[in-house]
Amino acid sequence: MADDAGLETPLCSEQFGSGEARGCRAAADGSLQWEVGGWRWWGLSRAFTVKPEGRDAGEVGAPGAPSPPLSGLQAVFLPQGFPDSVSSVVWGRGQYSEPGGRGAFASSLSGSLATQAVLLGIGVGNAKATVSAATATWLVKGELHPWSLTSKLDCNAKQWRLFADILNDVAMFLEIMAPVYPICFTMTVSTSNLAKCIVSVAGGATRAALTVHQARRNNMADVSAKDSSQETLVNLAGLLVSLLMLPLVSGCPGFSLGCFFFLTALHIYANYRAVRALVMETLNEGRLRLVLKHYLQRGEVLDPTAANRMEPLWTGFWPAPSLSLGVPLHRLVSSVFELQQLVEGHQESYLLCWDQSRNQVQVVLNQKAGPKTILRAATHGLMLGALQGDGPLPAELEELRNRVRAGPKKESWVVVKETHEVLDMLFPKFLKGLQDAGWKTEKHQLEVDEWRATWLLSPKKKVL
Repeated sequence: MADDAGLETPLCSEQFGSGEARGCRAAADGSLQWEVGGWRWWGLSRAFTVKPEGRDAGEVGAPGAPSPPLSGLQAVFLPQGFPDSVSSVVWGRGQYSEPGGRGAFASSLSGSLATQAVLLGIGVGNAKATVSAATATWLVKGELHPWSLTSKLDCNAKQWRLFADILNDVAMFLEIMAPVYPICFTMTVSTSNLAKCIVSVAGGATRAALTVHQARRNNMADVSAKDSSQETLVNLAGLLVSLLMLPLVSGCPGFSLGCFFFLTALHIYANYRAVRALVMETLNEGRLRLVLKHYLQRGEVLDPTAANRMEPLWTGFWPAPSLSLGVPLHRLVSSVFELQQLVEGHQESYLLCWDQSRNQVQVVLNQKAGPKTILRAATHGLMLGALQGDGPLPAELEELRNRVRAGPKKESWVVVKETHEVLDMLFPKFLKGLQDAGWKTEKHQLEVDEWRATWLLSPKKKVL
């Protein structure tokens, strides 16, 4: 493989997204030589590339249809075909819309208190305040731009939705406290508006993702428009109550702060209830981890409602192993021998590398890897983590875990090869269980990078 003929035939190749593919050949010393053209730009594009991952109206005059006046209101505030045209847990049962409406109302009132504090801080109503101080503050606010977030907004839309709500409350608290410390007023208000820029990006993106989930009849625009109508109505009600509330609290900072804490608590609780009520039928890493763990321990597949009820709503608290999908091949191998080890035993359209010491799984995806292949790769990676745990496992995995623990420590690639054989038996049953339980396996919300590769595979390769 190190002769001149070997140098003519690429062993593998990889590319980032739709970029140009770069080949790799074997050098005389057995190392891998990647084509170097364009690598500088690949690294740049990777740094700025966002990672990846939606019937007819009800009959008029049907039993239970609203009266003509209510029909007009329904046309303004509810999607066409409601409740069958949207997710029932979000709209039809009121578990999302009603707490969400109370949360938006409370948030609107809290915003009024924060705005009043900011206006007082910049000198509205104070003859001694300078125009330059006010101008400087608003210029700083205007120069802050939205924060660029990652594809985790798609993968963990519920968690980021709740995060945006809480961060928005923190921003309003900073605005209320800004006049208390005039020397730090500009910095405090600027920090508050930086937080609001992040809220704007995270909130808008997750709102779009959840709207896609709610729309059941390709009616995302209709659902979004009616959601905006509801929000406008709630904000109008909040404005009217604010006009009555602000004169009562303007002369009493302590009472104003107490009202803010009460409304903030109501806002967070209502939005927590709203997000908790959402049932996502697609699998992200967190939900897949819960479902797989339950399946390995009890032989049953959790349905979407049960899994969503158990899913944590705080980001960044998932335990090891770390799972990376769509990593570049050049990160994992540097020689022909390492490439041979990595490919051996892999008959699927992915290569999996497991670092046992850090319990970290990295997956290289083939150009032909589809959603089911990615789901299998993620299942494979999470299953490897189960081998280092103490919970009960199916007989095949339990036997493998005992062999791994009893004998001398095996190299990771050997364990990965053996788990492939076990997964060939377990995954088809697991996949069917997911589909029977109501999960949508034709798509997913797993965080997948854009790197894809090709390599010489066994002729028995299967493409899911």
